Amino acid sequence: MARRTKEEAEETRAQIVDAAERVFHERGVSRASLAEVAAAAGVSRGAIYWHFENKADLFHAMLERMRLPLEDLARASESEDEPDPLGRMRELLVHLLQRVELEPQSRRINEILRHKCEYIDELGDLRQRLEATSAECDVRIARALGNAVRRGQLPADLDCHRAAVSVHAYVEGLQTNWLMVPGSYSLASEAVVLVEALLDMLRHSLALRLRA
Repeated sequence: MARRTKEEAEETRAQIVDAAERVFHERGVSRASLAEVAAAAGVSRGAIYWHFENKADLFHAMLERMRLPLEDLARASESEDEPDPLGRMRELLVHLLQRVELEPQSRRINEILRHKCEYIDELGDLRQRLEATSAECDVRIARALGNAVRRGQLPADLDCHRAAVSVHAYVEGLQTNWLMVPGSYSLASEAVVLVEALLDMLRHSLALRLRA
């Protein structure tokens, strides 16, 4: 019975996150209320507060669910034991770009994050969480780049911190711009070439080298 109760709780939580995704996408995060999310999920507001502290906590859970499927690739590129860290990073970046176009859920969540979210009032905590997540992302990219340097896949004098900031901004920029004009080209089809262009920059840009 206890196992079934736990399963039911997990199902309810997933149901709430699904509903939040739909409501946030339709209404925008700041305009959407938890009452609307509860109605869309077919649960009470109390059920939402059982699983989530507030709207920011619910929003963060929605983002985490999108992130998890690619976590294994990210961890592989960061592992010192990975023989091909740059290859794992390439694979990860291609997936990040392709799924924005090919996976409806990923596209909706990215649209919410980039175009339907105002960091005001009750979402102030969310801004702080996203800032921390962004900073952590830079650290993780730098770690993966450091592994690629040690494996001889990137220049020995690569400034991994500056390069990580560049990689992060490049991928975020491509996603954001494509979502503004999705009919202009196929991001999924161009993903491999766009990532290769980024890797070429890491290999050859003198501006990304450590300075004496």
